Amino acid sequence: MSSEYHPSRRAFVLGSISLAATLAGCASTSERAPIPEMARRPIELPGEAELEARYAAVEDGGHLIPAVPYRQIDPKYYRQRVVDPTGETPGTVVVDTPGRFLYVVEPGGTAMRYGVGIGRDGFAWQGEGVIHWRQPWPRWKPPNEMVARQPSLRKFSIENGGMDPGVKNPLGARALYIFQNGEDTLYRLHGTPEWDSIGKATSSGCVRLVNQDVLDLYTRVPYHARIVVHQEALRPVSAV
Repeated sequence: MSSEYHPSRRAFVLGSISLAATLAGCASTSERAPIPEMARRPIELPGEAELEARYAAVEDGGHLIPAVPYRQIDPKYYRQRVVDPTGETPGTVVVDTPGRFLYVVEPGGTAMRYGVGIGRDGFAWQGEGVIHWRQPWPRWKPPNEMVARQPSLRKFSIENGGMDPGVKNPLGARALYIFQNGEDTLYRLHGTPEWDSIGKATSSGCVRLVNQDVLDLYTRVPYHARIVVHQEALRPVSAV
């Protein structure tokens, strides 16, 4: 698998913040952010029956993922198609950190938008990279720095092989690994069993989606998809 990466002409390369192993831990605090004005225009609002089906319990890979109590989540964070506010080329993944949104840009001026939980202050990465590796039901291996802070995690350490895949695993049902310039940033897009963390700054740097949404995201984002992570609000682009 080639790790070579060539940015497009439109690439907006932000400065990389190397946070090393703390990013892989994906731990917890809580703080909400306002939604950017540009991201408030859904094209298709899912109805109640569709939401029930979308966030229902689902079996995947031998694991039963519990239903998400979506009525307890702010509706703006439901998965939905919107007018693309990013201006990026189709196929690009864009993380809007202040808005707590992830977009997959589509042809024709639209994007699929997901609500996410993001890294708390001090554990945030920004920049451009590629989805260099994708993993269903990944193992969670908290970095040594996290284990030092939380000795109870030692049984899941890298040396001990990590936590087995499953619905209680902090990386959830899928993980997509971001590389930059051929190197692992230790920054991931991943599922989470903690549905109440969506819309908050709670993790040690990673972007988390409810498991039902990360299953959908996984089908839309191939290997070597381009990804851009913004730490500043997206600027408006022309409407479709």
